[in-house]
Amino acid sequence: MVKASTLRAQWLGQQLREMRESAGLTLKDVGDYINRNASTVSRLESGVVAARVPDVLAYLDLCGVDDGRRRADLTTMAKDVWQKGWWDGFAADVVGSLIDWIWLESRAEEIYSFEVAVVPGLLQTRAYAEALIRMVDSDATEEQIGRYVEIRLARQRRLEGGSPVKVSVVIDEGALRRPVGGAEVMRAQLEHLCAAAEHGDVEVLVLPASAGAHPSPEGAFNIFRMPAPYPLAGCISTVAGNLVIEGAMADSVLRIYDRLRGMALRQKPTRTFLTELIKQLE
Repeated sequence: MVKASTLRAQWLGQQLREMRESAGLTLKDVGDYINRNASTVSRLESGVVAARVPDVLAYLDLCGVDDGRRRADLTTMAKDVWQKGWWDGFAADVVGSLIDWIWLESRAEEIYSFEVAVVPGLLQTRAYAEALIRMVDSDATEEQIGRYVEIRLARQRRLEGGSPVKVSVVIDEGALRRPVGGAEVMRAQLEHLCAAAEHGDVEVLVLPASAGAHPSPEGAFNIFRMPAPYPLAGCISTVAGNLVIEGAMADSVLRIYDRLRGMALRQKPTRTFLTELIKQLE
């Protein structure tokens, strides 16, 4: 057994616990059936230990679950817990909630992002990303900074390939007027945003200062529309780390995004706005 504590493992463990409780079984009942002690079963259900496909199939059999869709969904979740991706090459640098964020990006069908202080990570240029990382991680070595930048750029591969994710971003005007890295870096970043806005699967909208008060004064967030069997999920950045939300809370934040999107400039006015900002930096 391998320790997990990832969002994937927690989601799967929750399903296992609910299935066991619905069947009226104890941790010991399951442990006896799958040849694990009750303590290990508890760790499987909390996501501390990653459940494997045989464990999940045994749960399904013991709990008498015959529904083909349900069995397929849980088998998919069990495989995803052990899914490896490009981020494994950065294992020492990708920890905690960032793993969950990257995995959500890798599996999402649609991503909705609201930013108040910076350009969204999926749309950052190398120079802009490096300038931000140097400011946030001021004690990092040059090697670490280089790896952090590569991680951020690697995440952008999700916008490429045969099945790119659909992305909609609303960026507060203040973030676009903040010259991160200096005028030259910021001009290149704004030009990159203009180019990204031409991509069929990317929507870039600006929330102008003239819009006044808006429904997310607390700040930025990302919402991920996941494929079945996963729920809608989101990530909210804080100075203490990333907070992952799901279910009703994610639904509530998505409604906030819809309101923000409705207040933002449409795509054509956004391109005009960005073009004017670029001219101001020339």
